[in-house]
Amino acid sequence: MKNLKGSLILLMAALIWGTAFVAQTSAANSVQTFTMNASRSLVGALFLLIVIAIRDMVKRARGKTGDNDLKQDKLSEKTSWPVMGGICCGCMLFCAMGFQQAGIGAYPEGIAIAGRSGFLTATYVVMVAIFVQLRGKKLHPFVLMSIVGTIFGLYLLCMSGGFSHLYFGDLLEILCAVCFTGHILVADHFRKVDSIKLSCLQFLTCGILSGAVCLFTESVSVSALLDAAVPILYAGIMSSGVAYTLQLVGQKFAEPAVASIVMSLESVFAALAGWVILHERMQTRELIGCILVFAAVILAQIPEFLTKKSDETE
Repeated sequence: MKNLKGSLILLMAALIWGTAFVAQTSAANSVQTFTMNASRSLVGALFLLIVIAIRDMVKRARGKTGDNDLKQDKLSEKTSWPVMGGICCGCMLFCAMGFQQAGIGAYPEGIAIAGRSGFLTATYVVMVAIFVQLRGKKLHPFVLMSIVGTIFGLYLLCMSGGFSHLYFGDLLEILCAVCFTGHILVADHFRKVDSIKLSCLQFLTCGILSGAVCLFTESVSVSALLDAAVPILYAGIMSSGVAYTLQLVGQKFAEPAVASIVMSLESVFAALAGWVILHERMQTRELIGCILVFAAVILAQIPEFLTKKSDETE
């Protein structure tokens, strides 16, 4: 039951992340890449700061100052607020979000942008699996199969009509997936710190870096920000704030392998949201490519299932 409860919570997080691609696509019509990223990141940081303040007030009201007991009060400020972790994760997030939003804005009209970018971004799950396998042992056969499936799926999605069907936005989204892979690995290094505070600091770092870039490279207007206010608030509050909090809660109940598979459904929700809300259409070959990429994402998680089962039987 706990696994089911966690999966349902993570499913909601994946739904929010997937629909956020629609918000990003809509915002690209009004604001430029780093203006969007700076706005949503700072909104997300502010939201999480409010969540942290409320959480701390509730703990104090209950006579607690930490996650477990009163001993947590002895933690140093450096430990309580993981500044270095927040900066490192924020820098990786700055690169990932930059490539992602730039890719969304680079696609020509008539392309199923939300679904296409969502699936290309989802390939980070395969990249993470490959890195984990290479770090200490040979590639598992299922991981090799997922690599082949991803390559073939990307070919159908991006190149089945020749190089004329490979868009610059596709390359940017693949670079985005590479950066998200780095972000996950960096975040894993700081997994023992307060996750919500780490997220707050990473969004603050990402917002500051994005803001600095947009001031020098983009023209920022109040009218454009107002036009994109709803997408910015949705991406900032719902995607960066609410969905991240749901992820933290859900992973307390769901097994890691189950959690990663459920969260990878973000790509499916991105395609569906683009179809329902933006009326995007995907050709048959693109749909087949998406299915193959999604299948590869799930296939990459099977070794973790097998390892878990083997440990339980020993």
